[in-house]
Amino acid sequence: MFGRLMPTEGKFFDLFNQHADLCVKGAKEMLGLMSNFDDLENRVHAIESIEKQADKITYATVDLLHKTFITPIDRDDIHKLVTKMDDILDLLEDAAQTVSLYDLHSVTPEAKRLAELVLACSEKVRDAVALLHNMDNSKQIVAICEEIDRLESDADHVMRAAMSKLFRDEPDVRNLIKMKAIYEILETVTDRCEDVANIIEGIIVENA
Repeated sequence: MFGRLMPTEGKFFDLFNQHADLCVKGAKEMLGLMSNFDDLENRVHAIESIEKQADKITYATVDLLHKTFITPIDRDDIHKLVTKMDDILDLLEDAAQTVSLYDLHSVTPEAKRLAELVLACSEKVRDAVALLHNMDNSKQIVAICEEIDRLESDADHVMRAAMSKLFRDEPDVRNLIKMKAIYEILETVTDRCEDVANIIEGIIVENA
């Protein structure tokens, strides 16, 4: 009864939304990078900057968690959600830095397609997070999470086909190693988006 009378902190949802917006922003930069290497260094720098902004939001969320007596959703769910969203941008930064360090001058259509799926997943994450403040949105949120699962499955299929083509057709072992690394990182981004969807679905089950 005492707990019910204590004020809850709603700022968590604002922080989630800010972080999700940055995930989309980073994914857009990644798609731009995979579409055109003419502005490579600026794209890489932009993604690194976005990742640093997201780190600050993650830190602010964890700090607020430590200072808040009663949270709007389970404390562990808050921590898991913001941490998994942070993983999305960590991986996008890894992908951008890998492109730069490997001195790639072009990428395959499959890499661009994976970047498109990364962006689509990130946008769905943002959409789901934006509705999370109100459990009356539970059906809509679950539908979005199911769409994230479908997109992640699409990314699996694209990566498997891309790997098969790479090992079959790429004569230069160095290029094979480079592209394999890019494929794997981009596909893993969609895995982290699916992880976020799973956490959100769990929150819905607990609170709806």
